[in-house]
Amino acid sequence: MTEPVAVTGLGLLTPAGESTDATWGGVCRGAGTASHDPALAGLPVDISCRVPLARDALDRRVGRAAWRMSRNAVLAVLAAREAVHDAGLDPRAWDGDRVAVVIGCGMGAGAEREEQAGRLRELGADMVSALTVPQIIPNMAAGEVSIDLGARGPGLAPSTACASGATAVAVARDLLLLGRCDIAVAGATEAAVTPLTVTGFWRAGSLSRHTDAPAGAPRPFAAGRDGFVPAEGAGVLVLERTGHAAARGARVRARLVGCGSTSDAHHPTAPAPDGRGAEAALRAALADADLAPHDVGHVNAHGTSTLLGDAGEAALIARVLPHRPGVTAPKGVLGHSLGAAGAVEAALTVLTLQHGTVPPVANLDAPAPGFDIDCVTKEPRRQDVRIAVSHSFGFGGHNVVLVLARA
Repeated sequence: MTEPVAVTGLGLLTPAGESTDATWGGVCRGAGTASHDPALAGLPVDISCRVPLARDALDRRVGRAAWRMSRNAVLAVLAAREAVHDAGLDPRAWDGDRVAVVIGCGMGAGAEREEQAGRLRELGADMVSALTVPQIIPNMAAGEVSIDLGARGPGLAPSTACASGATAVAVARDLLLLGRCDIAVAGATEAAVTPLTVTGFWRAGSLSRHTDAPAGAPRPFAAGRDGFVPAEGAGVLVLERTGHAAARGARVRARLVGCGSTSDAHHPTAPAPDGRGAEAALRAALADADLAPHDVGHVNAHGTSTLLGDAGEAALIARVLPHRPGVTAPKGVLGHSLGAAGAVEAALTVLTLQHGTVPPVANLDAPAPGFDIDCVTKEPRRQDVRIAVSHSFGFGGHNVVLVLARA
C-alpha cells in the first residue's frame, strides 16, 4: 500500500505549555524554559526544563487511575487524550480492535526507580512498593495509554534513545500501511529528570554548564554551545490512512509521506564523524516520499546544543540540502526531552506546515562559524512550507528522519 498517511490529531505537554496550543505559542516566542531545579540541588548541573504542572495537578487531570502510574505514563496518557480529542475521535465509539498504540520511551520512569531503590536501601524490602515493576518498565506508558483509550490493536513501545519518538511515528505508519490498524496513536514520553540520570549525562560531558543563566543555556548551533539541558515532556500524534480520515470527514493537519531509519554502527554515544548514517536516513526518507532534496523547504533539526552533534548535523544539512531551507531547533526553548523529543518535534513540524510559520532557534544570534545553514533567529519566520523534514538522532547510533507534507 502506498496511500499517504494523514496526521489528524496532536497532543503535547512540554516545558513551554500544558497543551499543543500553549507549546506552539511558547516555541514561537523563542524564550528558553530552563531554570534551577530543586530536585537537582547540590549537583554540578542543577538546571532542567520541566512540564509546568505538579504531580497532583497531573493526577487530577488523569483521574482515579493515576495512583498506579509513573509520571512518565501520566504525561503520555494526557498527551494521547488531547491528540485523540483533537482528531475528533471518541474512544467510546471506535472499534478498539483497529486502533494501535505506539508510544516510545528512552529512559523509563526514572523518579520512581530511584525512589524505590532508596526505600530498599534505607527502609528494607517490606517498604518497596508493589507497583515498582509496572511503574518503571519502559513499555508501561504505551500500556496505560491503551488501557485509557480502550485501544486493543497492536501495542508497541520503541526505545531508540533520543530517536524513540520518531521511531514510534515511523512504526505506526508502517502498521497503517500494512493494514494492521485503521488508527494509530503514536508518540513518546519521558520523565527522567532525576539526580542519577542528570549526573550520568554530566559525567558523559553531555550537559550545558551555563547554570548561571539557565534560560540561555541550550544554544543549538551557536558558537558558545556546550551541551543540552535535560527536560521532560510528551508528544502524541494520531495517524490514519488518508482514505480513512476522509471517510469520517476528519480535518487533516499534515501528511506523513516518508520515513528513513539507519544505524551508525560506530559508538555508544558519539555520532559517526562522517555523518554517513544520518545522511543515509535523510536520503532514505526522501526516497520513501519520492521527493528530491531541493523539495525540502524546512528542517526541524535535532539540534541538541552539543559540540559534536550540532557540528555533524549542520554539515549534513549543508551537504544534502545546499539550497539552505529554513532551520529551527526547538530544544533551545524546550530543552532535550530525550525519548520524547522526536515526537514533540514531529508535532511542531506539523504545526509549521499548517501555520506557514517557522519558530526561531532560542539563544542564537547566528550559526557558529563554518555552519552553512539558514537558522531562523530572533522571531518566527513566515514561510510557505510545503515539505519539511524532522531529524532525530540517539545514543546507540540511531538515526530517524520523518518527511511531512502540507495537507
